[in-house]
Amino acid sequence: MCCVAHKLLSATRRMNATAPRTLSGTRYRSIFISDVHLGTRGCRSDFLADFLRRVSCDNLFLVGDIIDGWRLKKSWYWDENHDEVLRLILRHARAGTAVTYIPGNHDEIFRNWLPLGLEIGGIRLRKEAVHTTADHRRLLVMHGDEFDSVVRYARFLAVLGDGAYHVALIVNRWFNVARRRFGYPYWSLSAWLKRQVKEAVKAIDRFESALANEARRRGFDGVVCGHIHHAEMREVHGVMYMNDGDWVESCTALVEHDDGRLELLDWAALNGLSFFSPRAVGVPQAA
Repeated sequence: MCCVAHKLLSATRRMNATAPRTLSGTRYRSIFISDVHLGTRGCRSDFLADFLRRVSCDNLFLVGDIIDGWRLKKSWYWDENHDEVLRLILRHARAGTAVTYIPGNHDEIFRNWLPLGLEIGGIRLRKEAVHTTADHRRLLVMHGDEFDSVVRYARFLAVLGDGAYHVALIVNRWFNVARRRFGYPYWSLSAWLKRQVKEAVKAIDRFESALANEARRRGFDGVVCGHIHHAEMREVHGVMYMNDGDWVESCTALVEHDDGRLELLDWAALNGLSFFSPRAVGVPQAA
């Protein structure tokens, strides 16, 4: 994680040494992304880099697990696409976007920095955030692991679960290699397992209810979170529950339009991006 912090600081110095860059493309009032898991082979940093190049916004919320410290402690993996994502986030900050980083459980080392009130390259570190939409709805923005009983009360099981998920992604990769050879499209085995395992479905439902209840208890109109890699936007217990998904399997972002309308974007589906495409720096190839 120290190496990642060094990369971030180095990228900040390089950006500060150049003139501010303006950003073109589709403009949103706010963008929320989480669970990028930079530092893992499963991270679709190439898709995220494509997204960040082609959008601009007033507010960018990084809602936790942007960097996977758990995986980096076990084995180091970092490629040019990961660097590109950091550069693009800093470019947004440099162009005037208000960037807020809310650490999650996988990048929890940054939570140790929260009492210092640090701002790195225009990126503000916060435990949680409050966002008011253009149509005056107040949203609580948090990663959400605080309401995951496994992470909160049984860290060993959480780490074990992380290992199992990592193995599932490896199996998923080879499973799709075979599907491609037979001419079938990409299909997420791990996402399918989540939907089929009854206990996983129950856990997602409990998580969503817990987050919605917390937002309602504190007087918010809605909550934006990540953590469970399950993009969703629906009303739960009288408040809006919004999970912006991840950039490992679903490659989704929550966006706010200028009129306050909120929308979940499936970037890969919208742009015909293939999960079989090579992970090269630049715009990913279409399917």
